[in-house]
Amino acid sequence: MINQSGHTGQNTNRGFGIRVFATRVRLYTRPVDPQPEITEIDGGFRVVTTPVPTAQSVSANVFVGVGSRAENAANKGLAHFLEHMVFKGTQKRPSAIIIAEAIEGAGGVLNAYTAKEVTCYWNYVPFDRLELSLDILSDMLTESLFDPEELERERSVVQQEIKRSKDQPGSWTGELLVRALFGDHPLGWSTAGDEETVATLKRQDFLQWMDDSYTGANLVLSVAGNTTHEDVVGLAKRFFTANGAAAKNDPLPVAEGLPAQRLIFEERPISQANLALGMPGLSRTDPDRYILMVLNSLLGRGMSSRLFKEVRERRGLAYSVGSSSSRHSDTGMFTVSAGVSPENLEEAVRVILAELMKLTAELAPGEELIKARDYTSGSFRLGLETPMALAQRAGESLLMLGEIEPIESVVENLSGVTAEDIRRVAQRIFQPEKMALSVVGPDLNEDRLSGLLKA
Repeated sequence: MINQSGHTGQNTNRGFGIRVFATRVRLYTRPVDPQPEITEIDGGFRVVTTPVPTAQSVSANVFVGVGSRAENAANKGLAHFLEHMVFKGTQKRPSAIIIAEAIEGAGGVLNAYTAKEVTCYWNYVPFDRLELSLDILSDMLTESLFDPEELERERSVVQQEIKRSKDQPGSWTGELLVRALFGDHPLGWSTAGDEETVATLKRQDFLQWMDDSYTGANLVLSVAGNTTHEDVVGLAKRFFTANGAAAKNDPLPVAEGLPAQRLIFEERPISQANLALGMPGLSRTDPDRYILMVLNSLLGRGMSSRLFKEVRERRGLAYSVGSSSSRHSDTGMFTVSAGVSPENLEEAVRVILAELMKLTAELAPGEELIKARDYTSGSFRLGLETPMALAQRAGESLLMLGEIEPIESVVENLSGVTAEDIRRVAQRIFQPEKMALSVVGPDLNEDRLSGLLKA
């Protein structure tokens, strides 16, 4: 038994000489699935709030349903350059320093990112500074100055960012892979654009882009943390106006098949070869997306994945190796990447290909499948521990899918994946004629690398 002081006591049955020790019983309760609340205000602008009453913080995120995929050959990099420029001063806060000090002075952080089909502006502040958080986001997105002098300074910064990406072999290998997979298509271009197109962008280009896209139903404000939906909606109505319909943005379709040049490589006098093997993946709404998540975990996530065990632990071919999956509105990309010693490059590619083909031919053993399912659902849960993560998930889902799938629904779908599901999706994706390869490293032989894709 447990006495009132909380210590475990004991109960002795003297008649039979039996001593029975009571034990603590620990009860585990399932966490409440945070239920986002959604309200549509001016012009289709949507507000979604995910309450976390125990948090000390709130995360505010404005999602815009446009990214680098909406660009053309003449304005590559515009969406990303614009993302930089809205931090450079407004009527109310005329410099980047003033904007940064307003959030950082409250102990918070602010940033943004541009992806292929979405742009996001966010900050993360103590819960009692929500009003400041939304004031600044609104100010940046509606009253940016786009000062010509600041534009020229930031143009140089963006060009340096592009150069830095080229200087990082691992990052640059990824850029080459999307080019090999999608060719001369917006999905195959760098999100940051190139130095030449960035050099030509003008103030009016940014203003027109915002007029066309930063309005109406193309905007979602997602807030998570210690707040209420009523408070967020009230502040949103005060700070944001989103009248008018956004310009229709139908993405340029992706052509069937891969470009003629499925191998792109770049020789550099460095000590390691960086490789990326890729193939078309699944879209955001594809029914097989949950299966692919589990397949990805089994193949290349973590130290117990097949690629880590075979490529690194058993053969010692690489320090880093893993797989990843990204999804867009109508397509996706599955990637395996590794950093290897130059002399191990060809063997590493062959071993990786063999592991992919094994998944198409054999059923995953039961214990391994259970571990992969548990890893996938567990890491999914752990990735939603913060208000920032919850706000990001809710905002992007509402904008891109029109709904927010309950957390438990995702876990249930992951838990239902079978070995036959894994093999079927592997057969669907891991097709040799749909694979592309990019390599950055020393002493590369084009004929030998091309031969790997034909093996």
